[in-house]
Amino acid sequence: MLQIKHIKRYTKQRWFAFLFMIFVFFSCNAQEEDKYLNMVIVHDPVMILQDDTYYMFHTGKGISIWRSTNMQDWEKLTQVFDEAPKWAVESVPDFKNHIWAPDILYYNDRYYLFYSVSSFAKNTSCIGLATNKTLDPDSPEYKWEDQGKIIQSIPGRDEWNAIDPNIAFDGNNTPWMSFGSFWNGIKLVKMRQDLTGVAQPEEWYTLAKRKRDFSIDIREPGDGAVEAPFIFKRKGFYYLFVSFDYCCRGLESNYKIVVGRAKNIEGPYLDKMGKRMDQGGGYVLLNGNKKYSGVGHNSIYTFKKTDYLIYHAYDIDENGIPKLIISPVSWDESEWPVAKIPEHNSLKRIKNN
Repeated sequence: MLQIKHIKRYTKQRWFAFLFMIFVFFSCNAQEEDKYLNMVIVHDPVMILQDDTYYMFHTGKGISIWRSTNMQDWEKLTQVFDEAPKWAVESVPDFKNHIWAPDILYYNDRYYLFYSVSSFAKNTSCIGLATNKTLDPDSPEYKWEDQGKIIQSIPGRDEWNAIDPNIAFDGNNTPWMSFGSFWNGIKLVKMRQDLTGVAQPEEWYTLAKRKRDFSIDIREPGDGAVEAPFIFKRKGFYYLFVSFDYCCRGLESNYKIVVGRAKNIEGPYLDKMGKRMDQGGGYVLLNGNKKYSGVGHNSIYTFKKTDYLIYHAYDIDENGIPKLIISPVSWDESEWPVAKIPEHNSLKRIKNN
């Protein structure tokens, strides 16, 4: 009974959080007399650089997009999907085009945008893919083409959740997709070389998981709170970043960024103490503080010879609204990442078109 109450509370809190996010976006759009705003909601951000422009994608109606020339002044663009893809509605009947946790990369002369379709606190989930020749909406070649469903999890059948995708390549340039949230942790599956599906024969690994109460029904998320994988390759190591604990609870969010590393993309990933992440290990890189109740769902990139950690944080001064944070990353003498939460928000000004 306690677990059922926990899941209901978790679901309700996430629902109200996302409703509030949508409300703020619509409220901001209505303020035509003030195109520059000091507050914006950003959840699960990923980023890419095309020419001299940074493009950011994150959870939102139809997948939210922003662009900037300096990672400080951001202009909101038109969402990727005006309407929910037909396959997504058929796969997840209560899906309303609120798309979670995208991943963006440039590969074979195209941009690949992976995204998550799901139901709250269920693993009725899918990962989809859209592609584009350019990210510049002013280009005549700009057009998102949906490639459909890549992978699906089904309650009662699967003890994993098909959300939070991230694509990484091994030393042979073979693509892999990590993904997962709660249940039995973070999974890794080999992809076809064209990224449009899972490679055959299938090859799967578990990269990270936390202790789960075996008495909990496998249809429920459970208490093994780990999600949002992102793999970053550097100097012979694959670094696996994940988020521990809980997002989407405003001031009660206690998200934290955790990391481990491996010599091979399939693991095992070890933390600083040598504990395997698939056995509950993980080094806490960033945690909440007096300014932010929780920080998490990060990506990490090298832009212009500097490494940056991109993530969201729940602003205590603004009632737990999630804000974009960009932290430069350095590396210690043992090649572990070092980062800190900046004193000021990474969003200086916002332009809504």
